[in-house]
Amino acid sequence: MVGTLVYKLTKDATIEQIKGTPFEAHYVNHGKALFPHDAAGVPWTAAYIQSKGDPVTDLHENMAAEQKARSTYEWLINISDDPGVIDTLRFLREREVVHYQRFGEALCLVQEHMCKKKFY
Repeated sequence: MVGTLVYKLTKDATIEQIKGTPFEAHYVNHGKALFPHDAAGVPWTAAYIQSKGDPVTDLHENMAAEQKARSTYEWLINISDDPGVIDTLRFLREREVVHYQRFGEALCLVQEHMCKKKFY
């Protein structure tokens, strides 16, 4: 969804509109192609995905990731003045909240299961 938002905002931009904006560095390296990176231009990498193979640890990691994404959407909302962009970001922010809640529920279920007496 974020890629689609960026595409729609930049697809008709002229070179003159791009020059001198933060998008200029992206344009120099990638044109108008979508290329996932953070605000500092650091490309996304699968190294950002953490997994230990332990459900409790992994669920905590997922919950932290959802909260980080929620914070990012909040900050993007703070700097945006486009109502359509703000509505999209609010939707995405709310989605992160729901994901966080569902991961929390899953964590409770996993912890309850781990605490159950096992009969063999």
